[in-house]
Amino acid sequence: MSFSSLGLSKTLLSAVAEQGYETPTPIQAQAIPAVLDGRDLLAAAQTGTGKTAAFILPLLQQLTDCAQETARPQHGRAPRALVLVPTRELAAQVGESARNYGRHSPIRSAVIFGGVGMQPQLDNLRRGVDLLIATPGRLLDHIGQGNINLSGVGMLVLDEADRMLDMGFIRDIRRILGLLPKKRQNLLFSATFSEEIRGLAAGLLHNPVTIEVAPRNAPAETVNQRIYHVESAAKHPLLAHLIRSGSWGQTLVFTRTKHGANRLAQQLDRAGFEVAVIHGNKSQSARTQALAAFKQDRVQVLVATDIAARGLDIQELPHVVNYELPHVPADYVHRIGRTGRAGSTGEAVSLVSREEAPQLRNIERLLGRKLPAQPAPEGYLTASPETVASQAQPLRSFRSQQQPAARRDSTAQRRRTL
Repeated sequence: MSFSSLGLSKTLLSAVAEQGYETPTPIQAQAIPAVLDGRDLLAAAQTGTGKTAAFILPLLQQLTDCAQETARPQHGRAPRALVLVPTRELAAQVGESARNYGRHSPIRSAVIFGGVGMQPQLDNLRRGVDLLIATPGRLLDHIGQGNINLSGVGMLVLDEADRMLDMGFIRDIRRILGLLPKKRQNLLFSATFSEEIRGLAAGLLHNPVTIEVAPRNAPAETVNQRIYHVESAAKHPLLAHLIRSGSWGQTLVFTRTKHGANRLAQQLDRAGFEVAVIHGNKSQSARTQALAAFKQDRVQVLVATDIAARGLDIQELPHVVNYELPHVPADYVHRIGRTGRAGSTGEAVSLVSREEAPQLRNIERLLGRKLPAQPAPEGYLTASPETVASQAQPLRSFRSQQQPAARRDSTAQRRRTL
């Protein structure tokens, strides 16, 4: 199958070819025709399989068709399509895709998110926008100041909707939904679907086409996963050893907290590595510069919190490291989904201490299999698999005692920084 068989215009096909793509991914092959037919959509696919193009391409097609049928003013035109995303990084990624695929079309797109000044965003809105990509909080800020009129939105996309619920955006989303026209096309995309998401979909979507191109919560088969059982104190020297002895190139390392990210970056810097950090306390310009340096190979190691697990699209990223396991098992899938993208292979390494036995147990339960363990190199403090297993708490106890508090703290902080 080729992109030309999906019903896209010649201008879009030209832009797709310029990006180097010839064959649509499974999610693109199934979603694009359904969206072009005007159907509501509930779509799940592994991260890194092309979900963004699966909705951006048909949105651009429909917006272009409407523009040709109806004369619209060049200035001050209100958005006709709205894409809501959970993080700044994902907003920037979706905006870049809209610009790349829409370069030969008359469609104007704009991206708005928090952490930066509102005036440049307001200037873009005043020039007129057809396709608006936004994080919920900043969108409501603009709405509150009368900068945006959503009465003309006929197409809505919730991208990474499960993450938005996880980050506490459900009230913001419902406020935004109340400002949109009742009659519209709704698309709900995500790498994973919780029961809460399916409940949201039931009230949002009308007779939707449901697409699941891979088992729910399954990581890409192109990612080779392995773990090391190691004491917490030995993690940063072991990580430095693995990077150096394995001659690793670009390496994305995930920590649970911003403080932990800063501390690890300092340790790796002292070990002689070029390191950058991305987390919620960093300004948007600092986050953009750090990501650009990493993509351009000017920085070997990028240390990030889970705020970067969605939205980082780095071509042929070879290594992802879970320096600390996430509290929410599905976040493991999103983290390692930064590698093994678009058919490339990648490696995901997790450093697991005895204190993280409950998180490991929940992740393996989510995946439905054990993660292969390798012995740590001689000279590093190890925690044997038997010792780690003995530390594991029952799943109910772990969730009731630890996970809700962690997620509440995470939610409160994330909403302040997005």
